[in-house]
Amino acid sequence: MGVKDWWQRRFGEAAEDEYVVPAPPTEADVLAALNRVNAMLREHNAPAVVTTRVLRIARTIHQTLPRLRGLGLASQEGYSIVATATDYLPEAVGGYLRLPRQWADTRPVEGSKTSLMLLIEQLDLLTVTMDQIADAANRADAQALIAHGRFLDAKFGHHADGGTDLSLGTP
Repeated sequence: MGVKDWWQRRFGEAAEDEYVVPAPPTEADVLAALNRVNAMLREHNAPAVVTTRVLRIARTIHQTLPRLRGLGLASQEGYSIVATATDYLPEAVGGYLRLPRQWADTRPVEGSKTSLMLLIEQLDLLTVTMDQIADAANRADAQALIAHGRFLDAKFGHHADGGTDLSLGTP
């Protein structure tokens, strides 16, 4: 019998429930969030200018996710991808789609910008950010390939005398 049980029996009060930390999102959670955004676009017949941008962001995320396995979704890059797929992208698209289309596409809401213009700016910013993360993930693999090539060249490449060392036992 623990203190919690004793407290509940003694005073008839429920002890404070323990907070359970939710599991971190998985790749499947990220892809499911992207599918929900895609469904919102289809359901609301979003303009092509919006749909093409969202699909580009989704494609970049989908292609980058496997490359982040080494870093984990808890890395800064992983966090940005998860937040974009599960929060930033759905919030931006959802906010636009909740507005009447004619009003959203023609009525200035911030200076001379319409809701559609604001959404496009937000989607373009997300596109650039996701592209930068994808480039960084690819660059890490490219650097590993370069380093491996240098190792192989040092191990088996041409020597200063113009000859080639083909013996496997020589360092």
